[in-house]
Amino acid sequence: VSIGNICRSPIAEAVFRKLVTDEKVENKWMTDSAAVSDWNVGRSPDTRALSCLRNHGIETAHKARQVTKDDFQTFDYILCMDESNLRDLKRKSNQVKDCKAKIELLGTYDPQEQLIIEDPYYGSEKDFETVYEQC
Repeated sequence: VSIGNICRSPIAEAVFRKLVTDEKVENKWMTDSAAVSDWNVGRSPDTRALSCLRNHGIETAHKARQVTKDDFQTFDYILCMDESNLRDLKRKSNQVKDCKAKIELLGTYDPQEQLIIEDPYYGSEKDFETVYEQC
């Protein structure tokens, strides 16, 4: 989960989807990405995110959406990119009965121990590549 759901989280979703497909376990995973805000609902990912994914042989048809109460009851994990997302998601989860999702930073699983995945929106193609590598 990220702020606007057009840069980091669609990259993470596409990378994860490719990994589970390559391992032939995609039927065991329900994968999606969403935003904390409603700024970009319905929009495709940033063209730089799409370009970065394409450079790695990955396509996505993702459209931005906002996190819903159902997400907290449906998903086992909600992984986010930075402390601001984490704070917002935990606040939203407190308003949901039967929240089963474990909410944590995606960076918690990074072997390089880079906890935060910085938003590349105001950066360069290199920053999108960094997001891809972290994912």
